[in-house]
Order: sequence, then C-alpha cells, then structure tokens
Amino acid sequence: MLLAELKVDLNAYLATLPAAVRTRTLADVIAFNRRHADREMPLFTQDLFEQAEATTGLDAAYRTARETSLRLAGPEGIDRLLRANNVVALVAPTRPAAWLIDAVHGDTSPGGGSAGALAAVAGYPHLTVPMGRVRGLPVGLSFMGAKWDDARILALGYAYEQASRQRFAPRFLPSIEESDEVAPHLRPAPR
Repeated sequence: MLLAELKVDLNAYLATLPAAVRTRTLADVIAFNRRHADREMPLFTQDLFEQAEATTGLDAAYRTARETSLRLAGPEGIDRLLRANNVVALVAPTRPAAWLIDAVHGDTSPGGGSAGALAAVAGYPHLTVPMGRVRGLPVGLSFMGAKWDDARILALGYAYEQASRQRFAPRFLPSIEESDEVAPHLRPAPR
C-alpha cells in the first residue's frame, strides 16, 4: 500500500511544481538519480522508489488491501483490544531502547516496530511522551485510543508527564566514530 501511495502522491505533488522543475514524475526522479548517481546517491539506493514505480497505483488490489488493513488495525485491532480489556487506552513503550550503530557495518537495529504503527494504520490517535532514559538515551511511552478519542489521549499523556516528570533537556552525544579511540581508525589511509 505504501509503495502505491508513494507513487501516486509523489506524482501528484511533482505535477504541481513550477515549470522550471523538470522532474515531474517518480520515473523522472529515478532517471535523474541514475544519471547523477555519483553525486545524488553516494550512500543510498533508490530501491523503494523503483518498487513504487513498478506498482499499478490505487488499483483494486490496493483498495482491497487498504480496506483490510483499516479493518484489522481499527475495529478488529485497537477497538477490540480496548473492549476486551475494558480500558480507554493502550499504553506501551514507543520503541525499543536505542541501539548501537556499527561504524563499519552500519545500523544494527534489533528490530521491533513502533507501538504507534497500529494507530497510524487505523488513523486513530497516538501520542508519545517521555518515559525516561536507558543508558542515558531517551525512551518514550505511547498512548493509543479509539477513533476520535484524541482529547482523552492528550489528557492521559499530559497527566502521565505531570506525574512522572521524565522530560529532560536534549543533549547531543557524540557518536563513537568521533571518539579519540575510534576516529583515527576510520580515516582513509594515506596513499
């Protein structure tokens, strides 16, 4: 669904840009990136763009998948969990605690999605508030509720914030790549 929506919505957006912008479709963006790969794509691929371009847009398969996902996430997901547990909100850590990024191999995420994914699919309210820290890094707590129950979710999040006092000023922590022990080993060797 996301790939089909990316293609359709990006094409619609690009069509509204001034005439001086020559990339008018996702296909144009992909072609531009290929022509200028050394400058535009040195660290990234455009696999998602290419997969989106290969979709047939908002066709019958897309509409069926969308209806199914809305039903499973909303009425048969969040609404069912709220009723079955006789609660007004679902509460969970927003994501797993932060993980280390390997300077050589890149992101080594332990996996696990965001607690808010179900609410995002359903179009239901979701709020994340500060929950504390793990190894000095911030973690969040998610509140999710029934459709149109935004005010209650905001009130619950606010009440938790006032009681927990877990809001801390952000700090910029240097990455391990910048440390005195590691940085010299990452510099290109002299030729």
